[in-house]
Order: sequence, then C-alpha cells, then structure tokens
Amino acid sequence: MNFKVGDKVVVIAGKSKGLEGKIIKTFKKENRVIVEGANIITKHVKPNAANENGGIIKTEAPIDASNVMIIDPKTKKRTRIAHKIDEKGNKVRVAVKSGEILK
Repeated sequence: MNFKVGDKVVVIAGKSKGLEGKIIKTFKKENRVIVEGANIITKHVKPNAANENGGIIKTEAPIDASNVMIIDPKTKKRTRIAHKIDEKGNKVRVAVKSGEILK
C-alpha cells in the first residue's frame, strides 16, 4: 500500500465518492484506510465508564485502499504514486503526473 497517515486523498468509489480528506489510520494487512469525514456509519454504543449515556454515534469506517487516490500537492488533482530512488539512495514516493516528491 502506498498511503501514509496524513496524506490528502480523494475517494473515487462508494457512497462517499468525490469527498476529500486526510488519512487518519491505515490497515496494511487488510489494505484499508480510514479517511477523515468519509464513509460515515452510525454505531450503537452501550453506556460504559467512558460514555455514560451511550446512544447512537457517527464514526468513520475503513475504505479499501483501491477506492482512494492521493492528491498531487503541485496540481491539486488526483494522481497515481510511483517509487523512485533519489540522489541520496533513499526510496521516495513521487506523483506520476507532476513528478513532485510526496512527503
């Protein structure tokens, strides 16, 4: 998986198609990511020590990594990710369309 926490992505499939947000968490083994504000579900929670009232809460659910694309920092459009070796010999992520190095 080519995504890291903090990457700005756009959802390209599913009920949240077109939404932009940052990646909050990645699940590498399951190839899934949680995007801020996307794929909102309602969850029924019992009362406990942390949540005294319980009730229905809204939270983000994981999305398959194939359903999101990274936003190019230079062109502000979605792009694919390539890997290249820089002059220091480190492997870096590069935006395919602009050639911009992704942090």
